[in-house]
This record gives sequence, structure tokens and C-alpha cells, in this order.
Amino acid sequence: MLLKDKAIIVTGSTTGIGAGIARRCVDEGAKVLVHGRSEERAKALVKRLGSASTYHIDDMADPESPARIVASAVKAFGKIDGLVNNAAWVKRGDLASTDSTLFDTIMAVNARAPMLMIREAIGYLQKSEGSVVGIGSINAYTGEPRQLPYAMSKAAHATMSRNLANAYASKRVRFNHFNVGWVLTDNEYQLKISEGLGKDWPERMAGGSEVPSGRMTSPEDIAAHTVFWLSDQSRPISGAVIDLEQFSVVGRLLLKEGD
Repeated sequence: MLLKDKAIIVTGSTTGIGAGIARRCVDEGAKVLVHGRSEERAKALVKRLGSASTYHIDDMADPESPARIVASAVKAFGKIDGLVNNAAWVKRGDLASTDSTLFDTIMAVNARAPMLMIREAIGYLQKSEGSVVGIGSINAYTGEPRQLPYAMSKAAHATMSRNLANAYASKRVRFNHFNVGWVLTDNEYQLKISEGLGKDWPERMAGGSEVPSGRMTSPEDIAAHTVFWLSDQSRPISGAVIDLEQFSVVGRLLLKEGD
């Protein structure tokens, strides 16, 4: 087991990628703090995960929430070996529609909260020589036109991961980061239906330029990568920013230019 007896916090883990990561961490022997805003969903996931898990309900937009989340993990497990900063707010916004309220809320959840989570957990992570994995997005490179504030927040998250990898290298706390591509989560499925796609849209995307492998990336795919980077098997690497996409962003751009 890659994470035997390790204590892991996974923010935003009651649905989607976070829930997939929480499940895989427990399967690999970890104890996991599930975090989210829905107690109903959290209870259902913890019931499935069993005694190796507990949950904490909090809103990452609140700057005091990271202290409470970390305190809950320490109370439950007595230590912290790993942190997955997965919680994020995805909200459409271009230059015209992004006002100060939208911008501040997205940055608070997607950039400030991960930093504050690390700030609260860093003492415990130094004791355990732990690992932090940031779940970002390929939107960090430039982003879609309708994803302006989201793209900015994800670029900030990636830069923070690199910065802290440098700052804490001698402390043996590792920081690695994923720029995640298109993932078939329940929320993404429902979003595309609300935007006019049919119920079979994932199947219709398979094999196209967005999904060349023939199937969409799943939360379980991201979870498999995450447990490796949380584990001691990935030592001593720190500061890596990895694109978890079906082919490279550069390759996509070149392909489009050649069409």
C-alpha cells in the first residue's frame, strides 16, 4: 500500500475529483479527512470509506476555515502526512462579466485558501516530512475566454506550489502540482447538459480532438496520480508541475495550426 498509516487531508472531497482521491487514498492504506460544504454528501462518503475516514464541513471562502480543517484532522489522526488542495470554485467569467465580487470570491477559494491550508498545516508537515499536492488546471496557461478569473486563480495556485517547493526544500516538505485537463465528473456532466448537450455527450466526444484516447479522463485517473505524489515513492521530487491531459497543450496548439 502506497499510503499505509498516513493521514491525509483532501479539500473539496465530497464530489468529483476530490471524492475519487479520498477513495483511492483509503484504498492505499491512508486515513483521510473528507472536506466539503454538504454534510449529507460528506456523511455518505465517509460511510462508504469506513473507519479510516472522518469529515469536516466548512466554506473555503472563509479565511478562518483552514485553521478549523487542520485542527479537525489533527484531532482525528494526531498528525498530518499529506494535503491535497483540491477545493475550487468554477464559475464562468470574461472581462465584461467579472466584477470585483466574482474575482475576489474565486481568488479566495482557488488561491488564498490553498495557501492558508498550507500555512496552517506546515508545522505538522515538517514533522512528518510530508507532501502537498495541488489540483490545478491547464487553464492556468491562458484559459478559455469565458474562464478569465478561474484561469488567473489557477495560475496563482501553480506559482505558489513552485514557490513553496523552493522555500521548503531543505525542510523535506514536498510540493507538486497538477494542471488537470477535462475530467468527466458528475458536476461537469450536469453542466454540459445545462448548456445544451445531450445526455450522451461524453460518448460523442470520445475519439475527437478533445478526447483522443477514446474515453474521457475520470476522477479515478487523477486519483491514481495523486496517491503516487503523496507517497514516499515519489521522493525526492518537489516543485513538479505536471499536465494531466490526454495530450500536451503545445501539441494541441500545433495540431490546430496544422488543420
